[in-house]
Amino acid sequence: MLLAIKAIKANRLKTSLIILSLVFSITSIFLITSISNGVISMYSSMLKSDGDIIITQKNISDTFFSNVDIKLIEKIKTLDEVTKASALIVGASMVEELPIVAVYGVTENRFENYNLIKGAYPKENEVLLGKSIYENLDKKDEIKLSNKVFKVAGVFESSIGFENGGAVLNINDASKIFNKSASMIMINCKIDTDIEKLALKINLFNKEIEAKSTSNFVDNYNQFKIIKTSSNVISFISFCMGLLTIASILSITINQRKSEFGIKRAIGISMKKIIFQIVNEALILGVLGFFMALILSNLALFLIKNNSFLQGYVNGEISLEITIFIFFTTLTISILGSIFPALNASKTDPIVLIQGDKI
Repeated sequence: MLLAIKAIKANRLKTSLIILSLVFSITSIFLITSISNGVISMYSSMLKSDGDIIITQKNISDTFFSNVDIKLIEKIKTLDEVTKASALIVGASMVEELPIVAVYGVTENRFENYNLIKGAYPKENEVLLGKSIYENLDKKDEIKLSNKVFKVAGVFESSIGFENGGAVLNINDASKIFNKSASMIMINCKIDTDIEKLALKINLFNKEIEAKSTSNFVDNYNQFKIIKTSSNVISFISFCMGLLTIASILSITINQRKSEFGIKRAIGISMKKIIFQIVNEALILGVLGFFMALILSNLALFLIKNNSFLQGYVNGEISLEITIFIFFTTLTISILGSIFPALNASKTDPIVLIQGDKI
């Protein structure tokens, strides 16, 4: 280990290049993973906050395109297992200079989900604004949504970025704007209810709907799958870039240290010890790069979270699970990036190394 540290100090330029490549690769993996997980977590938290069953239009790719007849609520309320049924319209609109703002049309029994910090819940032609969007508006008494002006009735605060940067209308106003009855219907059930059995019963009410348990809906939501897949692909590309960069720089470094390795081989130091030293050097650099990337990633996420332009829509937190996963990913990059140059150096004849021929 001491030999590895001395070697790192002796090759400061190459060491800096390896650490920089590691930091950028690891930071990109941190940010991509945490932001994609943050988006999924925010939307799933919003869905899970009120409802054991979610009803959407059958065979739709996204809730934005779903249209469910709100009159279905009256039939659902007759079921003994149901304690509450509410409806939600999900849409988006431009507001002032903000390019896109989430708009939620909700039934009156969902207003209690929004924690008021100012004013009152909206009536007809009124809107309730999330704290993030409210603070970014020039005119705070009214806003225009899809060419219709709404009076600002109140302001609410939510830990969910999508809500905190959104606008809430009563469902009748939202229905006129987005030309739909409801995007989804949320159902709360009694504690001892068989959720899957009840979902099957509700599906019999209308062949155009699809009722699923909230957990099942979240787990199989197409947009979440797309986000996760995209995140994994980009993270893998970052992993490969980091791996290639480290392997390339280490190959150059080892080539410049060929005399050192030749002398070690000539005095009887085994191939295993030479490989072990090189891998140790890479692991030390990997650990340093990891902690630097962790600090940089947390700083970047803090700035993203508090960027008023993003309104809280882009958010992410580095969980312990992500941290452990990326730590071992870093070690893998370091080991794989060093093992091939190390094997190449250890197998070369010591006379060739000392003479300075190419590895």
